Amino acid sequence: MHPFDPLSLENSPIISVRDLNRTTRQLLEDAYGSIWIQGELSNVVKPRSGHLYFSLKDEFAQVRCALFKNNSGLSFDPTDGLHVIAKATVSLYEPRGDYQLIISQLIVAGEGALQQAFEKLKKKLDEAGLFDVKHKKPLPEYPKKIAVITSSTGAAIRDILTVLKRRYPIAEVCVYPTLVQGAEAAKNIAQALSLANKHAYCDVIILARGGGSLEDLWPFNEEKVALAIAQSLIPVISGVGHEPDVTIADFVADFRAATPTAAAEHATPNLADIHKNISSILNRLVYLMQRQLRTHQQHVDLLSKRLQHPGQKIKLAQEKLLRLNKILVNLMKNKLLFLNNKLANTARMLHAVSPLTTLDRGYVIVQETHSGSIVSSTKSIDVGSELTVIFKEGSAKTQVISLCNSALPTPQMQKNLE
Repeated sequence: MHPFDPLSLENSPIISVRDLNRTTRQLLEDAYGSIWIQGELSNVVKPRSGHLYFSLKDEFAQVRCALFKNNSGLSFDPTDGLHVIAKATVSLYEPRGDYQLIISQLIVAGEGALQQAFEKLKKKLDEAGLFDVKHKKPLPEYPKKIAVITSSTGAAIRDILTVLKRRYPIAEVCVYPTLVQGAEAAKNIAQALSLANKHAYCDVIILARGGGSLEDLWPFNEEKVALAIAQSLIPVISGVGHEPDVTIADFVADFRAATPTAAAEHATPNLADIHKNISSILNRLVYLMQRQLRTHQQHVDLLSKRLQHPGQKIKLAQEKLLRLNKILVNLMKNKLLFLNNKLANTARMLHAVSPLTTLDRGYVIVQETHSGSIVSSTKSIDVGSELTVIFKEGSAKTQVISLCNSALPTPQMQKNLE
């Protein structure tokens, strides 16, 4: 050990502990600035002050952190063991000389990041007015044509077609097949919405897919899909996922259904209910007419009592009134029967030309896979074109290997038709 030399103090500056810590803090803050760091929460402390103190660690090291009250607008409850991503400033707590991170933003890693993105976009679109009720378009009460935008191979399309056939078979259905999951799904969905509006063929659009995780449903949380729904001139019903699932598309759509099946139900009236309503109206009409006739009969009876003569004339008038009453009732019944039969015949005729009935008879619907357009002639396709063939149950993709411009069926086709 070297002996102490008092003269050495004259040539060396002496600083305080406070100055050392302050200089160190400034060096750390200047060197790193703002950083993003990922780790596991540990030793989480939540004092009454509203600040949050914890350690952020990985398998090799840990660092103390502080999240102050004015930056603690968290959408989750921080607990030990939770993996998070933090935006932080590297600093030092001068009174104790403790190296620490000052946290300004804290999000859960993985699905939590998606939830953060969901909330951010939801707030943006809400402030832009896309969720405003005044922009919601009313659904048609009796749609003649219904567009369905969903996967052509999923359970959702089968459920929707089943419900439409059961409830309202007289409506025409146009399916726009699209991806509903993956990186290209949002673009596909937006294009299908745009195409349905360009065709201007349908009265209402059902946008649907089955349930899944937040990541599975993410295409329906993307801004391009939200804007496509908002720009649609045709009313859009969203039926995405199951009851607890909520997407950005649900907020923008003109009507949100809990499931694809519920979307099909809200898109259509029930034909059986319509028949019941018509029968009820007709019965009410007959009742009112009969009540009116009874009122006139009572009036005649009153006049008859007041008049003593000519009795024969009154009697003849009463008999005539009774005859007219019977004739009128018969005419009303016949007219009501005629209208009811006409309605039933019209429903049967419409059902006979429904594409769903055509599928029941063994025919198929052929669509150009990429555009979703119905193929009714070889003039609209080429050799190599990709087609989607929709059967009564399910669908298949195929490719054109040759073309025949003749519309006449082959002998084998003619035999099958017979």
